[in-house]
Amino acid sequence: MSELDNILDDYLQRFLESNRAGRHLVNKLNDCGVGVMPVLDHVTIRTHNVERRARQFLDLSYKEDKKIGVLEFDSWWAKVYRKPGYPTFFIDQAYDDDRGKTSLIPQWVNAHGDECFHHIAVLVEDIELAISALERDGFQMAGDIVGGPASDLRQVFTEPEKRDGNVHTVLELIERHNGYEGFLPPQADSLMESTRR
Repeated sequence: MSELDNILDDYLQRFLESNRAGRHLVNKLNDCGVGVMPVLDHVTIRTHNVERRARQFLDLSYKEDKKIGVLEFDSWWAKVYRKPGYPTFFIDQAYDDDRGKTSLIPQWVNAHGDECFHHIAVLVEDIELAISALERDGFQMAGDIVGGPASDLRQVFTEPEKRDGNVHTVLELIERHNGYEGFLPPQADSLMESTRR
């Protein structure tokens, strides 16, 4: 295994230790011989400093997605990093000025650090069917699907898992259409707010 494969495996195993919905889904995928890597759309790391945190992955041949650029939201921002054959990294942080005061990110990073995944996004063909399967097995969603049936991108988070009373991890279900590989700022912000508790 390469250094990057080892890092991804370590982070994924620690995520799965703390997220029942993710563990359940991976076990089901493993049972049918698929595994999670072929369906892993992206992984998200929260941090206090995107540029510093991204260095580890840039050193492992990831490249910043300049086409997408900086994704800006009301209280936080993110950059996207890609490497062919590997999941996309979405790395986010709160603004350092007054805009960042209402962001959920600093509290999350203070509680859990920035060497773990906040969430993993699993690419699904039919998001309603995936939700139904998870709910049938006792998992609930944190909110409604973000993105309409005819849109290029539809997403939803599971209810957050907690650690020491703090929101820790969520599983994201993501449905993409028309070859869309990006991230829509209004949708990402809605997803983040769905776990505010």
